[in-house]
Amino acid sequence: MDVLDLARWQFGITTVYHFLMVPLTIGLAVLVAGMQTAWVRTGDVKYLKMTKFWGKLMLVNFAMGVVTGIVQEFQFGMSWSAYSRFVGDAFGAPLAMEGLLAFFVESTFLGLWIFGWDKLPKKVHLACAWAFSLATVLSAYFILAANSWMQHPVGVELVDGRPRLTSIWALLTNNTALAAIPHTIAGCFAVAGAFLVGVAVWHLTRRRNEETAVWRSSLKLGGVVGMVSFALLAVTGDIQGKLMFEQQPMKMAAAEALCHTEQPAGFSVFAIGDLTRPDCENVKSITVPALLSFLAHNDFTSEVKGIEDLTKEYKAKYGEFYPVDPQLGELSGQPIDYVPNLPVTYWGFRFMIGFGALAALAAAAALWLTRKGRMPASPWFRRAALAGIATPFVANSFGWIFTETGRQPFVVVPNPTGVDGVWMFTARGVSGLTVGEVLTSLIVLTLVYAALAVLEVFLLRRYARAGIAGVMPPGKPAAEKKPDDELAFAY
Repeated sequence: MDVLDLARWQFGITTVYHFLMVPLTIGLAVLVAGMQTAWVRTGDVKYLKMTKFWGKLMLVNFAMGVVTGIVQEFQFGMSWSAYSRFVGDAFGAPLAMEGLLAFFVESTFLGLWIFGWDKLPKKVHLACAWAFSLATVLSAYFILAANSWMQHPVGVELVDGRPRLTSIWALLTNNTALAAIPHTIAGCFAVAGAFLVGVAVWHLTRRRNEETAVWRSSLKLGGVVGMVSFALLAVTGDIQGKLMFEQQPMKMAAAEALCHTEQPAGFSVFAIGDLTRPDCENVKSITVPALLSFLAHNDFTSEVKGIEDLTKEYKAKYGEFYPVDPQLGELSGQPIDYVPNLPVTYWGFRFMIGFGALAALAAAAALWLTRKGRMPASPWFRRAALAGIATPFVANSFGWIFTETGRQPFVVVPNPTGVDGVWMFTARGVSGLTVGEVLTSLIVLTLVYAALAVLEVFLLRRYARAGIAGVMPPGKPAAEKKPDDELAFAY
C-alpha cells in the first residue's frame, strides 16, 4: 500500500467507528427529552425512570462519541493537509460553526441537565434537555453541510486556484445537504428505536415482574420510532437518489453495476459474477424492468447512462492521466480510473437497504408479538431482539461507505452546474508523509479505537443489565414521595 491507500483506510476506520456513536446519541437525546416531557406533564414516575435509564446509556455513548470525534478534526491536518489547504476557506466554515455554536450549546446544556436534577426547577431542567438534544441535531446539520459541499460544491468562486466562500447561505442550503440531513436523522432514530426494543425485550423476558410498565413503554416507543424512521428513510432516500443521478451519475451507475447505457433501465436486485471488471462482461443481474429509470427520473422510459459512456465523458472533461507529480506517488502520470470500487458500491448500497429493512421488520415483529400484554417465552425472541440492535448500525455504516467510496477518485466532486475547477482528486489531497508515518498512526489509532470499543460495549452492557435499580437508588416508595423529591434521584 502507498500513502494514499493507508490514509484512506485510516480515515475510513476512524470515521465509521465514530459514526457508530453519533446516531445513537442523536436519536436517544431526542427520545430522552420526550420521556422527560411526559414525566413533567403527567407526573407518572414511569417516565422518570425511563428518562434516567435511557439517559444514562446516552451519556456513556455521548462521551465515547466526543473522544472519537476529536480525532476526526486532527486528521485533516495529519493525513489530508493538501486537501485542507484547498478547501479550507469553504469547508472550514460549517466545521467552525459546529464547534463554536452547536457543540458549545450541547456541552453547556448537557452539563446543566446532568448536574441540575436536584437544583433546577422541573421545567427549566426539561428545557436544558431539549436544548441539548436539538443542539445534537444542529451539530449534525453543520457536519452534513460540510460533507455535502464535498459532494456538490456551491457558494464559492475560484480565486488563485482555490475555492473561496462567497455565500454561507448557499453552502448551508445546498440541496445535497437538505436531502442528506433528514435521511441521516431518520437513520439516527432507527438506531435509537432498535436499541430501545432490544434492551426492553431483554428485560421483559428475564424480569417480567420488575418494572414491566417501564419496559413495555420503552418497547412500544422504540418499535413505533423504528417503523416510522424506515418509512422516512425510504422517502428521503428516494430524494437523495434522484439528486445523485444528476450530480454524481457515476456513483449511481456503480451502485447498480450499470456498465452500459440503458433505456429504460432496470433496477438490479442481485448480481452474480465478477464485479471487479468495469465492463461487467461476466455479470448477470436479476432486475426489475424500468424501475431504475423511474428511481432516477420519475419516468419509466428514460435513459440512464452507464459506466462506459460516463467514463468517456469524465476523461474528456477532467483528463485521462494524472499529472506527472512526485506528490502523487505511484499514480504520477498514470491513467485515471473514474470507476469507483464496484463490489463495494454495489453491495454497500444493497446492504444499506437490506439491513434497514431488517431493522423495520424487527420493530414491527416486536410490536406484534407483544401486543395486548403478550410476551413470547421463547429464548429466540430475546436473541432476535438483541441481534436486531445491530441492524440499523450496519445499515448506517454501509450507507456512509457507499456514499464516500462512490465518489472516488474525487475527494471534492465536480458540480456539473457549478464553478469550473472547484474539484479535487483524492490523490492530490493527501499529505506529504511517508508510508511508515501513516502506517504507524493507522495501527495506533486502530488499536486505541478497538480498546474504546471494548470499553463502550462493557459500559453499555453493564448499565443496561443493571436496569432501573442502577439509576433509581432505593428510597421511599414512589407513592409516598412528593413531586420535588423525585428530582433528588441522581445518576
